[in-house]
Amino acid sequence: MHHRSSMLARAVRFTTLAAFAAPVSTLAGGFSLNEQSASAMGTANAGAAANPENATTVLFNPAGMSQLSGTNISFGAAVLDIDAEAKAGTVRATDTLGRPVSGSSGGDIADPAVLPNIYLTHEINDSIDVGFGIHAPYGLAADYDDDFAGRYFADETELTVISFSPAVSVSNGQGLSMGAGINIMYAEGRLTKFQDYSGIYGRWQQGYASLDSALGPASPEDFGVPVPSEFDEGYADIEGDDVAVNFRIGFLYELSDRTQFGLTAQTGTEFELDGEAEISKFPETTAVDLSAIGQGVQAFPTGAQDGVSEAVRVPLAIPESITVGARHKLTPEVTILAGATYAKWSRFEELDIISREGGSGPVSGVTGDEVITHITEKWKNTWQFNVGGIWQATPEWAFKAGYAWDESPVDNFLTARIPSSDRHWLTLGSQWKSADSGWTIDAAIGTLLFTDDPQVDELVYLHEAPTQQDPSSGASNYKGEYDLSAWSASIEVSKSF
Repeated sequence: MHHRSSMLARAVRFTTLAAFAAPVSTLAGGFSLNEQSASAMGTANAGAAANPENATTVLFNPAGMSQLSGTNISFGAAVLDIDAEAKAGTVRATDTLGRPVSGSSGGDIADPAVLPNIYLTHEINDSIDVGFGIHAPYGLAADYDDDFAGRYFADETELTVISFSPAVSVSNGQGLSMGAGINIMYAEGRLTKFQDYSGIYGRWQQGYASLDSALGPASPEDFGVPVPSEFDEGYADIEGDDVAVNFRIGFLYELSDRTQFGLTAQTGTEFELDGEAEISKFPETTAVDLSAIGQGVQAFPTGAQDGVSEAVRVPLAIPESITVGARHKLTPEVTILAGATYAKWSRFEELDIISREGGSGPVSGVTGDEVITHITEKWKNTWQFNVGGIWQATPEWAFKAGYAWDESPVDNFLTARIPSSDRHWLTLGSQWKSADSGWTIDAAIGTLLFTDDPQVDELVYLHEAPTQQDPSSGASNYKGEYDLSAWSASIEVSKSF
């Protein structure tokens, strides 16, 4: 019976904290965002590291500021709408005891999002320029219907990151420029799901039956042991925030008046999202003295309590990346662009919830700085390739088009949080520029075509052995196949002073 009591305690800890977090992935590999500038989006960001059209070069390649004169400002916003829904008839879910979980396919899980940005550059002298940007480099928002069959694995997923990015560039006056920037990023995250307490109920039933058999004609109730009663499902909610910093360097080389090349690299970093884990309908235990039958004092769940919370942190890895770009003017009216980005998403191996309690946590039952639940990620490194073109139809009007192939880092461990697959990005853009006033307006629209319908088959894995299923999770499983599509639109207003 001591063994069964220990198993019951572990079941309480598992069911209340498992699957707080899971992969978040959007449109530029991982949880990066492509929509940072309408002028670059018109060509699917092709050659952005080598094409400093305006102040947005603070982000794409700070070395490009050396090719801007005077003071420049660019500001705008993008609208991003992802349609992601599990196909009707493909959704299957079981609880810890292996029983089917009833519910819907969860509906369209992503609402439209608005991504603002602003950039500024200033020429100090012929050799030095400085700049600053505010933008959203990473983000996600997804929410299933409350009756989603996979609600024990995912409900809401939110990630908002705002970056404050000062930069400086230096030019040697002979076609070579170098730039450097700092991204000071503030992140807020929220992860929720419904709680499956069936494992607690099942282990309680087993323990009760074993004790009842051992007592013979007596019954467990004679000793104050309550009759097993199944719990209502609960709700888990974790929110946290943090500030992290990474660095960007860039080079721009003007081979001729018609051709130039750019390279930019960004260091990796890690957020430590500190916050609170709050549990509703948390199983409440009562100590029962069974020493009269040689079983000692044991705890049995007898009810539920609301508002149980524990201080936690969630590490979130941001990858290193390197981008190369090229710009070539075929004619005075036609420019072609190409680029590639390699991102080291493989550093995102796991997503853990770690207790910050100094003593025994009221939810997890572990001491501080210990992993209380684990999500296996094991993402892979990714490539993005893009090509594009600009046609300067008149001195005022230019038209753009672009294509990008974007690789998803999610490999063997797809989850319900946001399923992902490789995608094709097609964009169109236009630009109006007033030579007299210095005002420029860019507008762009894009669509994403996903190469596959992601098939999720989600389990819970051990922290110590990330590819082995956690036995505490029992038969808990979620399966579903998803339809994915997305579109985005962006506008940018720029001014040279």
